Amino acid sequence: MATESQVPPGGTSAHPGVMDKGLKKGAVSYVSNIVIGVASTAPAYSLATTLGAVVAVGAVGLHAPAVLLVAFIPMLLVAAAYKYFNRADPDAGTTFAWTTRAVGPMTGWMNGWAIFLADLVVMVSLSDIAAIYTFKLFGFTELGESKAAIIIVAVLWIVLMTWICYRGIELSAKIQAILLGTEVAILGLFSVVAFYKVFANKIPASHAIVENEEGQKALHHYASVNPSLEWLNPFSMSSSDLIVALLVGFFIYWGWDSGVAVNEESEDPANGPGKAAVVSTILLVLIYVVVSAAAIAVHGPQYLVDNKEDVLNALGGGVLGSTLNKLLIITVLTSASASTQTTILPTARTTLSMAHWKAVTSLLQRVHKKFLTPTVSTLGFGLLSIMITIGVLLASENVLEASISAVGFPICFYYGWTGIACAIYYRHELKKSARNVLLLGVAPLIGGLAMWGVGIKAALYYNETENGGHQYLGFTLPLWMGIGGMILGGVIMIVSRPVFKEFFARKREVAPAGILDQPASAILPAPVEF
Repeated sequence: MATESQVPPGGTSAHPGVMDKGLKKGAVSYVSNIVIGVASTAPAYSLATTLGAVVAVGAVGLHAPAVLLVAFIPMLLVAAAYKYFNRADPDAGTTFAWTTRAVGPMTGWMNGWAIFLADLVVMVSLSDIAAIYTFKLFGFTELGESKAAIIIVAVLWIVLMTWICYRGIELSAKIQAILLGTEVAILGLFSVVAFYKVFANKIPASHAIVENEEGQKALHHYASVNPSLEWLNPFSMSSSDLIVALLVGFFIYWGWDSGVAVNEESEDPANGPGKAAVVSTILLVLIYVVVSAAAIAVHGPQYLVDNKEDVLNALGGGVLGSTLNKLLIITVLTSASASTQTTILPTARTTLSMAHWKAVTSLLQRVHKKFLTPTVSTLGFGLLSIMITIGVLLASENVLEASISAVGFPICFYYGWTGIACAIYYRHELKKSARNVLLLGVAPLIGGLAMWGVGIKAALYYNETENGGHQYLGFTLPLWMGIGGMILGGVIMIVSRPVFKEFFARKREVAPAGILDQPASAILPAPVEF
C-alpha cells in the first residue's frame, strides 16, 4: 500500500496564492509557533556552550549581557521582515521563496541552500551535546569520554527526532511545548537562586590553578559580583570587541525563524507565524540577559572563561547543590534534543518548498498520506545528518569546534538577504506613508546589512590562526566549512540550472499593491513583474 503522495502545485491551500504542498492545515496554534521559534534556538544549550566565549572576548567580561542585548536588535529587525514577508506570502520555504520573488531565482536558490547548510552543520554539535548530556544525566562518566559511545547515542538522538518529525506536526509541537517548558522553568530556577545567593553573600570565594592552551599555569581567584545596570551598557567595551562578540551572539539567537517555517500548517498562516517570530526574539532577549547576568554574578566572568565548554554545568553545583544540579543537566539535554527536532522541521519544509517551486528534484515533494509531513525531505535530511555527524565526530575535536563557528556564515547570509529583500519587495509601498518607510524599508534593511557586516567581520576574524585554528591553503576550517560550503552550493546551483530551467527563468516580483491593507483571507492578485 502506498504511504506517500506527490501533491501537484496549485489547488487548495492554507492561504490563497500559496501552492498547496499537502501539509496539514491548521495544525499549529499561535502559541506553538512561538514555542517552536524559541525552542529552536536551544537557549540552555546556547548559553552553556557559548556564554563563556562571549565573556572571553577582549574586554567584554561583565558586559556580556550588553552584547546579547545588542545582538537582539538586528534579530528583531530581521524578524520584522519575516513578519511582513509572511503576511504577503506564507510559504513554508520562507527566505527561499521570498528572495526568489523579490531578487530572483539565483538568489532564492542560494538562500534555500544557506538554510539547508546551516541546519546540516549545526546538527553535529546538537546531537553531540545531546549524547554527552545523556551520559552526564545517568552518571556514565567513562562512556561520556568514549568517542564511539558518543557517536552511537548522537545518531540515536537524530533517529528519534527524525521519527517524531516524520510522525506529524502535532506530535512535534506537543513535545516541543513539554521540552521548552522544562527548559525555561529550570533556567528560571537557576537565575532566581543565583541572584539570591549572590545578594545574600552565600557564594564563598574560591580559586583554581588553570592551564592555558600554551601549557602555562596560573592561579585564578573567583568571587561573586553584584549585578549592575552598567552590565547592559554596550559603550563600556571597544567597538572591535563588541563586533567580535556579536559573532557568537548571533549564533545564540539563531533559530527563531523555525516557527515561521511551519506557516502553512498554522491556524493563521499569514499572521500568526510572523507575529510569533517577533515575540520569540523578545522572549529570547529576556531569557538571555537574565540568565547571563545570573551566571556572571555567581563567580565573576573569569570563572566562565575558565569553564567555557559548559558554564551551566560548572555553575550548577554551587548554585543548586549537587542534587538539584541534575536539573541543569536535564535542561541542556532537553534544549539540545528539542533544537535537533526543530532543526529538522524547517529544513524539510524548505526543501519541500524548493521542490514545489521546481528548483530541486520532485522527489522532495513527497508527503505522507496519513501524517501529512514531508517524507523524503525529512528522512533524507535525517540520514544526511547522521552521515555528516559520524564523519565530523570521527575527524577531530577541531572539526567539531570549527563547525560551530562555520554556522555563522550561512546564518548571516540568509538573515541578511531576508531583511534586504523585504525592502526591495515592498519598495512601491514605501511611498505611501512614513510608517511603511520605517517598517518595510529602513528597519529590515538595517537588520540585513548588520548581518552582512558581522558576517564579513567573522570571515576576517576566523581566518586568523589564533581564532580559527590551523590554515589549510590559506584558510582556516571555519571558512572552509562555512564560506566553502556556500561556494559549493553556488557550484551545485550552476550545474543544476539546465535541469531546472523553468525555475531559473522566473521573473522578479514586487509586492501587489495594497497587499498589507487586505485581510489575510483575501485572494492575492497576480504577482507584478519588473
